[in-house]
Amino acid sequence: MKDYTKQFQELIAGTIQVTPEQELLAKLKQGETLRVKLGADPTAPDLHLGHAVVLLKMKQFQDFGHHIIFLIGDFTARIGDPTGKSKTRPPLTTQEIAKNTATYLDQVSKILDPKKISIRFNAEWLDKLSAKDIVELCAKVTLAQLTEREDFANRLKNREPISFHELLYPLFQGYDSVELDADVELGGTDQTFNLLMGRELQERYGKKKTQIIMTVPILEGLDGVHKMSKSLKNYVGLAEPADQAYGKLMSIPDQLMWRYLKLLLGKPESYMSEYQERVAAGTTSPMALKKEMAREIVAKFWSKDEAEKAERQFEALFQNKDYSKATPFTLPKDTPNPIWIIELMKLFGAIQSSSEGRRLIQEGAVKIDDEKVTDFQATIAWKKGMTIKIGKHRIFTLE
Repeated sequence: MKDYTKQFQELIAGTIQVTPEQELLAKLKQGETLRVKLGADPTAPDLHLGHAVVLLKMKQFQDFGHHIIFLIGDFTARIGDPTGKSKTRPPLTTQEIAKNTATYLDQVSKILDPKKISIRFNAEWLDKLSAKDIVELCAKVTLAQLTEREDFANRLKNREPISFHELLYPLFQGYDSVELDADVELGGTDQTFNLLMGRELQERYGKKKTQIIMTVPILEGLDGVHKMSKSLKNYVGLAEPADQAYGKLMSIPDQLMWRYLKLLLGKPESYMSEYQERVAAGTTSPMALKKEMAREIVAKFWSKDEAEKAERQFEALFQNKDYSKATPFTLPKDTPNPIWIIELMKLFGAIQSSSEGRRLIQEGAVKIDDEKVTDFQATIAWKKGMTIKIGKHRIFTLE
């Protein structure tokens, strides 16, 4: 088998769509070094394991010697990608975008070789577009094309507003591909419309080549229902401590393990079939598999030592209830005593809103010294040595 066919088979493995597939094969046969683009808007400071799925595909291109472009959408973040949204996103400030961007390279470097990445920012060219340029860009597509997009079509059907600037988002993302001369653009399946727009705009701007689009599966978040998302609080962040990541992974529904094993660890169907047979036969347990999965994922994206340490800590905390291994936390000196339970949870950074805290309490997911908190309005007299459990995977000890 020739090298280019082997490369082609590895690159398309695990993808949902490659358009056009034969064009990719032809470029590889010619020995071209492809310009491979992946964009991310810095709408939040954390990348997460959902992003890792597409980054792992990018790593394959990098290992084959192709030119990797990681595009930070510092301009498009001001609009907010309307993909999957039922309402207009609030705009981000320049300061918020800069703060969110600061750690992106470190997080991406968990998967990609940072010495072999071109980091670009789309404000480089989008900030420079004149009114004439934007009118010319808008003239490349029709309103009918834009409103064919599923989320826009649904919002129109439901008489929900669409701000005009949202219609510009896929145009700007597509124009990025024009500026970067992308040969390939990667994304999740929810990005198909935007990726195809890049291919179309390259053609309409007279580019000699148009990009191939490759989509990968979307990873479900910890709830097993919605896609992994920071806004839904169902994510494992690449920048968070390994022990927290391990604990979160141990909280996923059992049926979700197979998706994580396949998409994050690349386990073949034969591996999963064998494990399912062993579970059915009673020779192993879902807990044993989940621990193996969590350990391997943390080892892959953090380190082997951190994975082993995180597993020991999890066993001590959640299986042996040895709270001496809980995360130590020192409250600010001006913390009132007693304090409203919701405010205490916010100090830990465990919740973002009072409604989130109320939901956790109603679900019986908040415990103090192993006693459930049942009253949303409760005030807590805190003291050193007190343990607070919030959700399935966070236990703190007050210092």
